[in-house]
Amino acid sequence: MHAQLQAILNDFLAAGARLGRLAAEVPDEVWEMRPAPASWSVSECVQHLSLTTAAYAAAAEQALDAARALGGPAPARYRRDLAGWLLWKMVAPVPTRRMPTTAPFIPVNAATKDAVLAEFSHWQAAERSWVERSDGLPIHRVKVASPFNPRLRYSFYAALTILPRHEHRHLCQAELAWHTLRAARRA
Repeated sequence: MHAQLQAILNDFLAAGARLGRLAAEVPDEVWEMRPAPASWSVSECVQHLSLTTAAYAAAAEQALDAARALGGPAPARYRRDLAGWLLWKMVAPVPTRRMPTTAPFIPVNAATKDAVLAEFSHWQAAERSWVERSDGLPIHRVKVASPFNPRLRYSFYAALTILPRHEHRHLCQAELAWHTLRAARRA
C-alpha cells in the first residue's frame, strides 16, 4: 500500500482504538450526559462522526469509480488541492475554536452506548475500505463535494486525509466532555 494511504489507514485505526479506550472508561449512565447545555455528550460526539461518514459514502464510492475510470498510476506523492488543504488545516485534531455544524450532522436520537459504538465501527470499516481500495488510483485527480457545503469541492485524497482528523477532533471533544463530567461527579 502507498505510504501516504497507509498513514491515513493508521490514523483511522488510532481513532478506533482511542474511542475503544474512551468507551471502556465512560460509564453507561454518563454516556449521553452533556457537560453543559450547549455542549455535546460523548454519545453525540461519536454519533456526529457516524453521520458525517454516512454522508460521504455515496461520494466516496463515486470517487473510487471515477479514479478507476481515469486509470493511470498513482503519483509518487499525493498532494491535497488548495480547498482540501485549507479544510484539513481547519479541522485540527485538537479543537482550538468552535466550528458550528449544519442540522443534518447534529445528532437528534438517543442511542445506547453499544448501538453508537456499533454504528461508528460500521462506518469506520467503510472508511478503511475506501482507503484500501484507493491504492494505486489517481484519487488526487477526482473531486468530491463536501457534505457540509456542496459548493466546496476538493480531491478525494484530501477527503481521506480530512476524515480521520475530523474523528480525532471530535474524540478530543468527547474526552473533554467525559473529563468535565467526571470532575463534576467527584465534586
